[in-house]
Amino acid sequence: METKDLRDLVEFDPDSPARADVFESERLWSELVCLERSQRLGPLSDPESDAIFVVVAGEVVVQVDKSRKRLSQWGVALAPEGSEVSVTNASSDPAVLLVVAAPPPTPREAAE
Repeated sequence: METKDLRDLVEFDPDSPARADVFESERLWSELVCLERSQRLGPLSDPESDAIFVVVAGEVVVQVDKSRKRLSQWGVALAPEGSEVSVTNASSDPAVLLVVAAPPPTPREAAE
């Protein structure tokens, strides 16, 4: 069994979202994304992978295609395969997201 403490992966970059791999297997991919104030992840899309975006800390606005929702800590959004996703930090405090996709995005750059 592999284990990690997500707190060890939290790191912020003032210039762009900071990303850290959590786990990756043949059937599952995950990363931690840290957003400073006003930073945005996306738009991103993968034609074959479903993904969930879990707010670990902070408050974000998630847009999946034309639907938008403000989420705070413990909120989660589902992005079905082929949808376009953007996540924006919605407060002056940092935000941390756990992103999980299955199957793993192919090629990997599709999720970046």
